[in-house]
Amino acid sequence: MTRSDQLQTLLAPTVEALGLELLGIEYLPQPGGALVRLYIDANAADAAEGKGVGIEECESVSREVSAQLDVEDPITGNYTLEVSSPGVERPLFTPAHFARFLGENAKVGLKLPQDGRRRFTGRIISVDGDTLVFEVEGAGDFEVRHENIDKAKLAPDWAALGYAPKAPKGAGHSKQPKQHGGKKPSKSE
Repeated sequence: MTRSDQLQTLLAPTVEALGLELLGIEYLPQPGGALVRLYIDANAADAAEGKGVGIEECESVSREVSAQLDVEDPITGNYTLEVSSPGVERPLFTPAHFARFLGENAKVGLKLPQDGRRRFTGRIISVDGDTLVFEVEGAGDFEVRHENIDKAKLAPDWAALGYAPKAPKGAGHSKQPKQHGGKKPSKSE
């Protein structure tokens, strides 16, 4: 069991007691101490009503989790605790997360290379237990076991969301100098 999994098991009940869902935890060892990042979201009932997670919820979870970590002391050494909402580029931690976003694009990093790929972006087309299938441009269907996924997050269509950079004026039209075929134009032309 990884450190992230251990922390997930320890902290999920605390987050759920606050009426929220603990999506997942990233445990990132760094020089001088680790970074522990929790991703929280509204519980299913609140999410269905369009409620999300704001700064107040993140602060509340941070206070409760910090107190629990001080008591339980599961992390040796220094660490920094971050609590975050998932955002548009939502991280995907479990097969259920992938199933929730069938048809959406995901950016995936693998633990071990598969079919010559370590990273890819593809549309999530099916989830069957721990087997995920993506449609990857130029490669067709790409099947991956969940345990081989190191990191994954949604890859939003920024243009559809209205955040893609606008093309400069005149884009798509290239002005080329007029060609006269080597002869000088006469005054009548």
